[in-house]
Amino acid sequence: MTTLDTVDPRASAALEPAARERLETLCSQLAADPIQIRVLMPAAARLVGRGPLDPADPQGLLGPTLDDAVRGALLVTLAGALAGDTDRLVAEIRDVYRFGDADEKRAVLRALHRLTPGPAYLDLVTDALRTNDVRLVAAALGPYGGEHLDAETWQQGVLKCLFVGVPLSAVAGLDSRSDARLADMIAAYVYERVAAGRDVPTDVWRVLDVYPQAVDESGLLAELDSPYADRRAAAEQALAGRTDRATTGREA
Repeated sequence: MTTLDTVDPRASAALEPAARERLETLCSQLAADPIQIRVLMPAAARLVGRGPLDPADPQGLLGPTLDDAVRGALLVTLAGALAGDTDRLVAEIRDVYRFGDADEKRAVLRALHRLTPGPAYLDLVTDALRTNDVRLVAAALGPYGGEHLDAETWQQGVLKCLFVGVPLSAVAGLDSRSDARLADMIAAYVYERVAAGRDVPTDVWRVLDVYPQAVDESGLLAELDSPYADRRAAAEQALAGRTDRATTGREA
């Protein structure tokens, strides 16, 4: 099994044999001289491969791209090479993120759960959540963020996904970490969108269907009887995705 197989078997299958050999050569160079990560991370996609692994997810919001996986293989190799020097590994990963472009930052975020155990990289995750780059926001709420972010920061991250257009299916641990407070926050977001006559992402119901009281208390149902046509239409569109009531949102 190659290093890339351990990161994402789909990526290994997507590469031509010559490209896989180039990646293994780069990993061998990195294992022998870990400082090479500073050169190899920027060059990895050009030398090995890039592009979406899922044609339906061209931006890599729901999972890694090919270049994410290739760079992830380098980061896993780095972690193995520096397994006895955690401080240096953390410092190197931080520098790769700090000095990398958006693609390199995303690859780091995607790989964090495979590197040093514990919350050593939370500042990188919170940095990504402060951006409006949908690729970074999605990656920040992957497995590492899902495990280590505190409840408030994670909840704000979920809301950030809704604001910038990241599907909630990109959020690791959404079903297990969602609670009534998050549902109240999402219901308030939905109400604000409806009150402005704007469409609502349908995946809000992944949370709201589990906590219907948040919807009942938000004032959203009353918007079905709004004197303003755009608000009525927005409420109907929003409530069409609800599964626990009639699609109009009215009680049966």
